[in-house]
Amino acid sequence: MKPIIDTSKKIKTVGKKVGQSIIPPQQNYLFIIASIVIITWSIYQAQAFFVQMLVALFLSVIGAPPVLWLKKKRVPSTLAVLIVLASMIIMLLLIGGVVGTSIANFSSSLPNYQSRIDEEVQAIMNFMESKGAKISDTSLLQYVDPTAIMNLTAGLLSGFTSTLSSIFLILLTVTFILLEVSSFTAKLHTILDDPETTFPRLSKFIADINQYMFIKTGVSMATGIFVGLWLSILRVDFPVLWGFLAFLLNFIPSFGVVIAALPAVLLAFIQYGMGSALLTIIGYIVINFLIGTLIEPKIVSKRIGLSTLVVFLSLILWGNLLGLIGMVLCIPFTMTLKFALEQSEQTKWIAILLGPEIPEMTQKKEN
Repeated sequence: MKPIIDTSKKIKTVGKKVGQSIIPPQQNYLFIIASIVIITWSIYQAQAFFVQMLVALFLSVIGAPPVLWLKKKRVPSTLAVLIVLASMIIMLLLIGGVVGTSIANFSSSLPNYQSRIDEEVQAIMNFMESKGAKISDTSLLQYVDPTAIMNLTAGLLSGFTSTLSSIFLILLTVTFILLEVSSFTAKLHTILDDPETTFPRLSKFIADINQYMFIKTGVSMATGIFVGLWLSILRVDFPVLWGFLAFLLNFIPSFGVVIAALPAVLLAFIQYGMGSALLTIIGYIVINFLIGTLIEPKIVSKRIGLSTLVVFLSLILWGNLLGLIGMVLCIPFTMTLKFALEQSEQTKWIAILLGPEIPEMTQKKEN
């Protein structure tokens, strides 16, 4: 009698070999590229939904440490979430009331500022003509258009306020996320195939993201406060608005401080002339040097793990997909993508390209 042969294992093995021989690596790469294109197009089409969810996720990351701290103090989970949520609502009402009033006043004053800009441009032209240089106003505005900066600032702020118009849905989402924070760890431990290996890396990654967002928020808040105080001393209109803009755009790496400074410098020039504009520029430079160059890199830079080129490209990509919120959160998005790519041997090479340097080089330097 012939022994019974278990053919199931053979079928699986043959199936894997056949699958590997039928699908060449080139088609796998094409499939990955096609998937990325489809996902990117879907995110762009559902931009409003993703922006609301990302704002809720951002608030949840900020609110999660206080909730966990309250739970360690034996505060019930629901009560801890309600306390943190109430604090968020109070802060949003205070900030929203002051900043919203400033945005409305700035928008109503925009025509007056535009007329003042036209007068300053005419004065510059008269000065240049007195020195023998003949130039028309159209050719001057072809290269430098101060009005466009003011209009861009107003559009940027109005886009942000329109996102916050659905604040009820955002806060409701934050509530449910914070209620799931304590059980999220146990759920991850259950669904992972190899929790003993994967879970420590995932926990470290989530901790790094949370710490990055928490520290970046604190650094950006300090930047906004100092900018607002400096502009108040110079008596530039709407210092609270420019401080809030500095806080918000400080999340954007490298270029955020420049974008935040342009409208404030232009407004100082319109109100008081070149001297006030230079003092405004000096204030932004000093604040950015002290906080952005001396303090922030010592705390944040080692936790990013991304090359400078990748940071710049991610700023463009997420900014085009999700607008201002995408620019603000481009670093956490790219860090999450890098971590996901590191988990597979087939995509690990992409994660290495996204990193600041080759691991072998790092090891040599450490040795």
